[in-house]
Amino acid sequence: MKLDASIGLRRGALRIDAHLLAGAGETVALVGPNGAGKTSCLHALAGLVRLEHGNVRLGMRLFDDGSAANFIPPEERRLGVVFQDHRLFPAMSVLDNVAYGPRSRGIDKRIARATAQEWLERVGITKRDEKPVALSGGEAARVALARALAYEPDMLLLDEPLAAVDASARVTLESVLRSHLANFEGPRLLVAHDIGDAIALADRLIVLEAGCVIQSGTADELARRPLSNYVADLAGVNRFVGHCQGSIVTIGNAELTVVSPIDGDVVVTLHPRAVSLFPERPTGSPRNVFELRVLHIESLHDRHRVQLTGSLPLVAEVTTASVEALRLHEGRTIFAAIKATELVVSPH
Repeated sequence: MKLDASIGLRRGALRIDAHLLAGAGETVALVGPNGAGKTSCLHALAGLVRLEHGNVRLGMRLFDDGSAANFIPPEERRLGVVFQDHRLFPAMSVLDNVAYGPRSRGIDKRIARATAQEWLERVGITKRDEKPVALSGGEAARVALARALAYEPDMLLLDEPLAAVDASARVTLESVLRSHLANFEGPRLLVAHDIGDAIALADRLIVLEAGCVIQSGTADELARRPLSNYVADLAGVNRFVGHCQGSIVTIGNAELTVVSPIDGDVVVTLHPRAVSLFPERPTGSPRNVFELRVLHIESLHDRHRVQLTGSLPLVAEVTTASVEALRLHEGRTIFAAIKATELVVSPH
């Protein structure tokens, strides 16, 4: 079964009008800036927020269409929900927390506890008789996942499942999540603030901005043609809007020479790794050379993202060796060279 939802509602000043699709066995990550409406959409799918218009369908079942007559309450939707703050029942043992789902479906207590024990073993939790207060953040997240799966839901909803976990537990939890998401046959929709989490866990990304879906696709598809500056930043690519005439794209006070011109307003994208940095103006083949200033340097393991400002603000990605050889630091003047063949031009 697949999820097909058109979510129309207002949350304070934010108007949400978003169409969400997720197929059986597909993990979809809902990403976007703070306040875009991601968690509100998740709550609408779960039945915690009612639609003003639109509809939520899972397979042949209609959960909500904005009318009181067709609203199915959360407890009747058979969904597994993992909240960011986990929301484990504090007075229950870990085992009984996980057994709660099967028990709520009328399963015998002994069988429900046996099912809970099995799921706790699957997610690597041994503290079955302790209360949730005794759990670390990573352990609580795994118990919340076990509780959702023990319910045998038709769809999984996860609200930033890695957000409340420290770095030491993150790798383990990500592995557990990826494994169990892959083995779950229904649609899986998760809210992710971090692009790394979305890429690690999801098959496809839906980008939400100001309550509306801006773009949908794999991380590679978003990177090839980002439709907004937020998507470009999310995918880690440079995006420029300008006007193309002949082989020249004018962007503010800067000009770029391109090899695939499209007359009119265009969007130009460029991967940061395609930006070469030089201490002095280079000679030879590069036709796109800009004198810029280093604004910020961000370390990414063995590489560094260098934010540059000037006539064409952009981001370059270089190795640690290059940072040292070029003596890069904030405020340093540097020359950025871009080959015309590396620039991707599309209509705006």
